[in-house]
Amino acid sequence: MAKRATGKSARKSNGKTTKKSASKPIARQSTTSGGRSGKEEGFDAGEAFVKLMQSPLVAELVAVAATAALASLAEHGFASSSHASRGQRAGKAVKEAGKAAAAAVGRRLSNEMDEIRKASSAVKGRAKA
Repeated sequence: MAKRATGKSARKSNGKTTKKSASKPIARQSTTSGGRSGKEEGFDAGEAFVKLMQSPLVAELVAVAATAALASLAEHGFASSSHASRGQRAGKAVKEAGKAAAAAVGRRLSNEMDEIRKASSAVKGRAKA
């Protein structure tokens, strides 16, 4: 039989009480106060990935993809009138949901790129005048 957890967060060793160490944070915090140069420290891919995941555009793309996938799954759930087995229908629904999510993200990225091009051409037009 397994031992029962006591719920204590401290251990006794040699009469002294020591606390367990806290878990490590997911993202490391920079110790430098200014911008880092490539000469001082190397490129940290993990930190770059965390910053990318925290960007508003990525959050919006994830929301767009999830909404499109959910809509596609709901559509397949309500309109399932084939003679295929339940597993085959579910597999097809998931595949279609993935396609819908990818298409929605592609449309959103295309719209973002178009807006960037329009803003860029407007800035170039003002610079020439």
